[in-house]
Amino acid sequence: QVQLVESGGGLVQPGGSLRLSCAASGSIVSINAMGWYRQAPGKQRELVAAITSGGSTNYADSVKGRFTISRDNAKNTVYLQMNSLKPEDTAVYYCNAAGVVTLGSYRYLEVWGQGTRVTVSS
Repeated sequence: QVQLVESGGGLVQPGGSLRLSCAASGSIVSINAMGWYRQAPGKQRELVAAITSGGSTNYADSVKGRFTISRDNAKNTVYLQMNSLKPEDTAVYYCNAAGVVTLGSYRYLEVWGQGTRVTVSS
């Protein structure tokens, strides 16, 4: 069974920084893409940033230039460095892994983490 465990959320003042981490476990052979989504109160879940195994990245327009996604394929871990945080970045951030292959050739279309809360407030 594949699991994603997120860490790094918390309370930060506007203009501050946070770094989120998400580690995947479960006899993983490969993961096609990993990413971060967020869901603010009363809003739909939205893509924040994603990165493929080859390092190609995609960002929401609202976070371009402020957030950086990176990935350690050997550790099956994805990071999200968030700088210049704004109150509108407040949300629960979810890690996502897509195209997961494990030992025994089990395949998972996508796996979600439990979420970590980020609050940007003075």
